Amino acid sequence: MDLKKLFDLQRELDSRISKEHHLQNDMLFSEKALALQVEFGSLANETRCFKYWCNQKSSPQTIILEEYVDCLYFILSVGIDKDFENIEPVLSCSVNKITEQFLDLFIDINDFLICSSIDHYITLFEDFLSLGINLGFTENDIEKAYLDKNYVNAESKATAY
Repeated sequence: MDLKKLFDLQRELDSRISKEHHLQNDMLFSEKALALQVEFGSLANETRCFKYWCNQKSSPQTIILEEYVDCLYFILSVGIDKDFENIEPVLSCSVNKITEQFLDLFIDINDFLICSSIDHYITLFEDFLSLGINLGFTENDIEKAYLDKNYVNAESKATAY
């Protein structure tokens, strides 16, 4: 996955959004962090991994990937805000249940909010990538979905994420 390319595209999108909404002088880190938590919740909801009481299956993989990429947008964006763009996360696949991975990600976000260190950011990124692998996505799937959605965002006045 070409993270430099993704960070560059995210920076362009963030800049465009800031200009369109007259937010150039606003610090939006808290809003982005909350948006990331909400997007993780939306992703978990689509997987239905925690809905032990429900017989309904998870959403189609295309919907789950779209929600996953929405999370990626905000992970990249908070990394840009903290100038943590030159990272090299290590891809690994944990054997945890997906529900446990979501709980770990919420902890990772909180750790990053309390202490916005590059170590906490890398842990968040790595755990996020691990979740993607466990959801059945390859790095290529994730990058292509991000690029496709970014193209839609770039072509329209309304941002899709």
